[in-house]
Amino acid sequence: MAAKLLQLQTKAVQASQFVAKHGTTYYKQLLEQNKQYIQEPPTVGKCNELAKKLLYTSLASTRAGSTESFSKELDYVKNMCKHRQELKVEDAGIAALVGLECFAWFCAGEIVGRGFTFTDYYP
Repeated sequence: MAAKLLQLQTKAVQASQFVAKHGTTYYKQLLEQNKQYIQEPPTVGKCNELAKKLLYTSLASTRAGSTESFSKELDYVKNMCKHRQELKVEDAGIAALVGLECFAWFCAGEIVGRGFTFTDYYP
């Protein structure tokens, strides 16, 4: 056990020395390769603007995909309701479990919204 610990310590020292020797070179090379993405001057206002752009861009990109997938799921449910006779017990069980999960998340959200109380809202 002591030999393994000594071996691990030696490897850690070697890795630390390698990073100390080559780390700044790698950092400068990385910045040089990606300088087109660096905003100048790096001000707080520019950072806030970029953060808002990232947020709203990601919201816009997920919204388009989620409405499309939701409409596909809704069409699937409508189709299953039309062909109830062909419904398998497995599919009905999965649907019941998904409904139960949705209800459980709703209840958890209500409890959190009440301030982690089960009976009443805080005044």
